[in-house]
Amino acid sequence: MSDNGNPFGGIGGQYSTSVSYGATAPANGAAPSAPLEVKDVTTAGFAVDVIQESRKLPVLVDFWAPWCGPCKQLQPALERVVAAAKGAVKLVKMNIDEHPAIAGQLGIQSIPAVIAFHNGQPVDGFMGAVPESQIRDFIEKLVGKGGGAPQIAEALAAAGEAREAGDLQTAAGIFDAILQEQPESLDALAGLADILFEVGDAAAAEETLARVPADKLDAPAVAAVRARIDLAKEAASLGDAAAFERKLAENPRDHQARFDLAMVLNAQGKRDEAADNLLAIVKADRTWNDDGARAQLLKFFEAWGMTDDATLAARRKLSSVLFS
Repeated sequence: MSDNGNPFGGIGGQYSTSVSYGATAPANGAAPSAPLEVKDVTTAGFAVDVIQESRKLPVLVDFWAPWCGPCKQLQPALERVVAAAKGAVKLVKMNIDEHPAIAGQLGIQSIPAVIAFHNGQPVDGFMGAVPESQIRDFIEKLVGKGGGAPQIAEALAAAGEAREAGDLQTAAGIFDAILQEQPESLDALAGLADILFEVGDAAAAEETLARVPADKLDAPAVAAVRARIDLAKEAASLGDAAAFERKLAENPRDHQARFDLAMVLNAQGKRDEAADNLLAIVKADRTWNDDGARAQLLKFFEAWGMTDDATLAARRKLSSVLFS
């Protein structure tokens, strides 16, 4: 990334990574000598079996249902290709009839759907009973030829650790270095864009997202950053939170004022307060603005991330409101 005036320009050289690829995994689609063990994941076990496990290697989650014919067509091909990858990725299954919550959080509206998780985040996916060759290309792109590109995985983990420690400059430098090796790495592009946005350089963040391949624009990691940027733009046009608080003091049932206040609070990083205002509208009147408060809350979840504390807390409250 060149020095173009953004706060992280020119720091890519502070961290270097070199990736060497070995022989590719077998690509002939032959069945493995032993059946592939595929775990059925539950909602309760998702954090351990998918989120935590994906910090070790990419995890593919196959969302399916017993009545779904295309799901039954996809599963054998998916299992063959994963087996041929020889441990580079892990495959699990989730029955959406028995466990619909995760699919709902991810916005999955049709099955079969396969979502790849890496370093605790959804990073890519596809829908439909695609050909075996397309599954192979998907996994190869995800892990890199030769079974996982371990140096890249280590670099991504280091970037995540640096960011959690508050060292955004080091994290951005690592992401930048990764992109020198893998220009289309969704993890690195989304991570770098998110940091740039966080430090106030929305233009550079959008320039970074513009480098995402056209067929990957809907990848969850990328969509989350885009949602954060879009929400901030909407909030910026609304004005000061105090004005909406005054309106609500005069009329607590002014749902539009409460909605706008939630948008501004979210832009200020006050996620719990933003969610609580939208939840208040949902509880008071589901029909307001065609259930617009709940729809906006789902957009917040997308922007915050599925495992964010504010997302988890608000989703529990939402379930309580909807099903009480």
